[in-house]
Amino acid sequence: MNDDEERSVDAAVEGELRLLDPAVRALPHMVSELLDPEFFEFGASGARYDRTTILSAIAPSSIERVTATGISELSGKLLAPGLVQVTYVSDESGRLARRSSLWRRTAEGWRLYFHQGTLISTE
Repeated sequence: MNDDEERSVDAAVEGELRLLDPAVRALPHMVSELLDPEFFEFGASGARYDRTTILSAIAPSSIERVTATGISELSGKLLAPGLVQVTYVSDESGRLARRSSLWRRTAEGWRLYFHQGTLISTE
């Protein structure tokens, strides 16, 4: 991987980690800076979310307590110039999910374009 490719992967991974930070997730304006205008997600629950839905869900009045999410198996891969996939396993109080995010470079910087979570069966 050349330096530009490595910087791209690092930027996407950094963005993903920022979105997982409870201090960032508690502030809609900070999350807004990281989400692409066309963002959408297939949640581990099976529900489909868009940017507006996510930002509404984290509005200060709707947040009771944002907790830290444990992560493992974190990796990033450049798929094409300006497009990076970040994958990891999340642990939210014992609820494990495989996660995949697509980050794309825009004029404003790296933005999360797509995210999917799939629950891991513990049975």
